Amino acid sequence: MTRTALITGATSGIGLATARLFARNGLHIIACGRRQERLEALAHELASLTQVHTLAFDVRDNAEVVEKIASLPKNFQQIDILVNNAGNAHGLDPIHQGSLVDWDAMIDINVKGLLYVSRAIIPQMVERQSGHIINIGSLAGKEVYPNGNVYCASKFAVDAITKGMRIDLNSYNIKVTCINPGLVETEFSLVRFKGDGTRAKNVYRGMTPLTAEDVAEVIWFAVSRPAHVNIAEVLLLPTAQATSTIVKRQET
Repeated sequence: MTRTALITGATSGIGLATARLFARNGLHIIACGRRQERLEALAHELASLTQVHTLAFDVRDNAEVVEKIASLPKNFQQIDILVNNAGNAHGLDPIHQGSLVDWDAMIDINVKGLLYVSRAIIPQMVERQSGHIINIGSLAGKEVYPNGNVYCASKFAVDAITKGMRIDLNSYNIKVTCINPGLVETEFSLVRFKGDGTRAKNVYRGMTPLTAEDVAEVIWFAVSRPAHVNIAEVLLLPTAQATSTIVKRQET
């Protein structure tokens, strides 16, 4: 039986790369995101590979999350794999200068959004006593770096929630995995720096970061293990990165 995967944040970066890789491996895809035109383009791209259904919603809105997931057609209602990928960073300011708008966005999407989507889907996994949840964490959920404060806190929360899920769902045969990437070159830094392309590019100056495809391959490895194997946690770094603040860069 073909498994169905629901992926949040599927319109760019890690979510997009994961949807493409899952489709190439024959999984049915429920692609979720806020940008309808990108979802439609993805569905068109993957149509020759697998069955695709799109859901446009904002993970911060619990009522919308519940409504959209309840609207799934019958052949997409059984969700075997949940990839909680939607997330963001906003700003890089010391705690006393932080923006409340930025703080709310990070907590609402990275923490509450993950919880809202999980709460809407996990009960069906519990009822079937099968399923796999992949939460996309971060190196920032393992160590705090200067000016990372609230973003790091949100990813520490993802780490704790993942561990709590694994404990609470253990008796239901549900796998729970956390993938924690370091520097990945996606739209992440562009969003963090409010569209400042020069500042975003400087994050990856003089080094080779991970790509979204690198992370997607690790996600696929986790979901393709035999039934008795659960990859509980992965910390994935580019070779040039040792910690959040120690990165070997080639100066030009």
